[in-house]
Amino acid sequence: MEPKTPPQPIVRVESAPFDTARESERLTQGRTDIGAVVTFSGLCRDEGGVLAALEIEHYPGMAEEEIGRVAREALARWPLEGLIIVHRYGRISPGEPIVLVVTAAKHRGEAFAAASFLMDFLKAKAPFWKKQILARDGAGAGWVAARAEDDLAAEKWRT
Repeated sequence: MEPKTPPQPIVRVESAPFDTARESERLTQGRTDIGAVVTFSGLCRDEGGVLAALEIEHYPGMAEEEIGRVAREALARWPLEGLIIVHRYGRISPGEPIVLVVTAAKHRGEAFAAASFLMDFLKAKAPFWKKQILARDGAGAGWVAARAEDDLAAEKWRT
């Protein structure tokens, strides 16, 4: 029997909305060795009616490279059968998807752990900048600051 080729992460940074079901199907179609698929979709909130949109910026190339690096780390840490990360940029309205992480594994524990690890990284360390656009006048409310609890969540994976 030939050795199995390790999965390669799929990482995309794009402005268009994604289809969660279609992305999950990419990993599972024609596969019988996968026993668990974990998906996480992060959506834009309206913050109680205050927010009209988020304007998300990134440095093309840099964001993909950094997310790819962490995706490869997840593949090295857990026995995954596949991994997809999609992160959007541009103007995103409340209710629209921002980020998607899909992990596939033989068993659920590895899929859940890898998805959690990846989301903690994306929330705290991924090179994206978010600016709030207010509902009342469409003016910018300023950049969204990093949160200490997000940094703590990401740090737990380093020990």
